[in-house]
Amino acid sequence: MKKIYEMTAKELHQSFLAGEYRAVEIVEAFFQRIEAVESKINSFVSLRKEKVLEEAKQLDEKKLSGKELGSLAGVVVALKDNMLCQGEKVTAASKILENYEGIYDATVVSKLKEADALILGFTNMDEFAMGGTTKTSYHKMTANPYDITRVPGGSSGGAASSIAAQQVPLALGSDTGGSIRQPASFCGVVGLKPSYGRVSRYGLMAFASSLDQIGPLAKNVEDIAYAMNVIAGTDDYDATVEEVEVPDYTSFLGKEIRGMKIGVPKEYFIEGIRAEVKEIIMKSIDTLKSLGAEIIEISLPHTKYAVPTYYVLAPAEASSNLARFDGVRYGYRSENSQNIEDLYINSRTEGFGDEVKRRIMIGTYVLSAGFYDAYFKKAQKVRRLIQEDFIKAFETVDVIVTPVAPSPAFQLSEQKTPIELYLEDIFTIPANLAGIPGLSVPAGLAGGLSVGIQFLGKAFHEGDLLQVGSAFEKARGDWKLPILD
Repeated sequence: MKKIYEMTAKELHQSFLAGEYRAVEIVEAFFQRIEAVESKINSFVSLRKEKVLEEAKQLDEKKLSGKELGSLAGVVVALKDNMLCQGEKVTAASKILENYEGIYDATVVSKLKEADALILGFTNMDEFAMGGTTKTSYHKMTANPYDITRVPGGSSGGAASSIAAQQVPLALGSDTGGSIRQPASFCGVVGLKPSYGRVSRYGLMAFASSLDQIGPLAKNVEDIAYAMNVIAGTDDYDATVEEVEVPDYTSFLGKEIRGMKIGVPKEYFIEGIRAEVKEIIMKSIDTLKSLGAEIIEISLPHTKYAVPTYYVLAPAEASSNLARFDGVRYGYRSENSQNIEDLYINSRTEGFGDEVKRRIMIGTYVLSAGFYDAYFKKAQKVRRLIQEDFIKAFETVDVIVTPVAPSPAFQLSEQKTPIELYLEDIFTIPANLAGIPGLSVPAGLAGGLSVGIQFLGKAFHEGDLLQVGSAFEKARGDWKLPILD
């Protein structure tokens, strides 16, 4: 019999409804698990133990009274430390917000609460979601549960590691250039970046507003579908959410993929991808073929420009979004200031980490007079070409399959240059630039380290990804998470 913390979100919900476990028992079991393994991996920035136990008690009373229960009743959830929750400390893993408390709930948080989910705490991340290792966090360094000497990926590394370590069955992350999918791949869990405009960003601390997207991470594709049923949909507080009908995502699970056309872009199998990663992806493509899918080679010719395009546009938006952290209105304020100019400079110098400063400087440069046309405007044109590549490809295929990252998780002690780290996102960035959904599913192990496969779909066709992902998952067989005890 499974221990409580080994259950999926769906299993927890069903066990709670069936009366096998009370909500309080579920919460206590997960906190016992967190206490047992947290010191090894450091997934969490903060926990809501007393508050969530009280909320669990209220949920048990609600069930006893016969009131209608939400679709995530009995399910514990973790939030990335950049989603506002009223009355809770939310810091974006930055010194500049180390004592900031949310004054309202993000829309996704409101929706989780309405679904009777139980929020355990906030997971570690790269500062302001800028990074792919979770090493730029002001608070702590998170480890990969498969090998605690290696990175969990980023920027949603805490969210991915918390699931791999079975501290929670479901977590929400944010993805600006691969920040859900890459850590999901490194940590052997499933992660979905929805289409831009599918999930409200209201209450998400902005990094790059035209690229950021909130999405779920879980142990399997089925739990991703259940989470999407809760968090997807329109929002009066976010004008960028499209008014597109939200299907029942669970209806795509278990469907055959026979006859489905799956594209394999030749540009994604480049020099630099590790041999063991390529071998796992090619074997996974053979699995899809054995399930009756038609494999078609396609071309996405502007893929090679995705990384430089992203690292013009994302820093430009970041420099604008992060201008609000000035030491005046809220957040960290330097005590070493004699005048207003000193206050701005010293507060930002002391409050931001090196990677955030680097991106602010790049962004300010490309937006400055004389360089706007040469860099920012040109990058926007290339972004459109990348989007058109996908539009053309989806005229002939239903889903595109690619690696998630060129290598498995690397050592925490490895000192990669910023450029080397930026190139780790080469396979995930294009989906953000094009606004399409991407799903990472564990595909195999390379030297004991997880390697994920990425499925990309048409905008607002997350269901197609869940259909392919669940079929692949079933054919792949059971996936074992690491043992940390």
